[in-house]
Amino acid sequence: MRHAAIAAALCLATPALANKVFVSNEKGNTVTVLDSDSWEVIDEFDAGNRPRGIGISPDGAHLYVCASDDDTIRVFDTETYEQLWTLPSGPDPELFTLHASGNPLYVANEDDNLVTVVDTEKHVVHAEIPVGIEPEGMAISPDGAWVVNTSETTNMAHFIDTSDYQIKHNVLVDQRPRYAVFTDDGATLFVSSEIGGTVSVIDPNAEGGPQLTGKIHFEVPGVQPEWLQPVGMKVTADNKWLFVALGPANRVAVIDVESLEVVDYILVGQRVWQLAFTPDQKYLITTNGNSNDVTIIDVAAQKAVKSVPVGQQPWGVAVMPD
Repeated sequence: MRHAAIAAALCLATPALANKVFVSNEKGNTVTVLDSDSWEVIDEFDAGNRPRGIGISPDGAHLYVCASDDDTIRVFDTETYEQLWTLPSGPDPELFTLHASGNPLYVANEDDNLVTVVDTEKHVVHAEIPVGIEPEGMAISPDGAWVVNTSETTNMAHFIDTSDYQIKHNVLVDQRPRYAVFTDDGATLFVSSEIGGTVSVIDPNAEGGPQLTGKIHFEVPGVQPEWLQPVGMKVTADNKWLFVALGPANRVAVIDVESLEVVDYILVGQRVWQLAFTPDQKYLITTNGNSNDVTIIDVAAQKAVKSVPVGQQPWGVAVMPD
């Protein structure tokens, strides 16, 4: 672990931080902290066993980390990096989504086929929702009415009503869905299927319930089709661009949301996994698990501009809000 004195020296040597970037290192059991102005590493701290899913409270005070092998969510102070408490996540938490208010937290428990609803203020479990086999992807609709969970082995997107925690709809997608994301207007849901090699396009507001409306396919010259494994995704706030991490293809696909056409592939590090925007969406950060670094993408230019070494097998990434 880097010492606080080193971090302090770095802070004194550079301008005030714009935004901190937190990266969970799955095999290193740490979180690396970067400065989004200089893109320098400013600290690293222990985060429990096998940290994966990671996120920040809306007020920027708390960092939530899925310590998967500890069967808990660890909560850290985003300024001091001190662990404040843990949350009862259920077994093997992998990914979560947080209500816009900061409460509750919806957690995918991969080994127990459950979504756990956790009160972030009272530190208690509200509900455990049985879902498909190997739940992973988690998304919440912009209006907060629906939480979507993807189950890797059942190959479904489950629509959970947040008013009663019941599954109301299921949509079949391609093999091993790993991630789900809504457009900011709530009109479209995207679900990435790692082994299927596609992104499913779902209309969540269709008459009679959510409907699959299309699929996005990928093709990169010189890259074997089986390496095109979509995982993490992010959509720009203007609902114009969808970015998709393609795993061992070492590319991020750029997709025009209106036409659903792939317009470019950005070369990044090895085994690109998860993505996060800076608050102004000027930059997109990728975690590259096999090259132990993150890549910084200029969103407007749609080009990689920098790679930064972090910890061992970076998995998740979260950026402090403004």
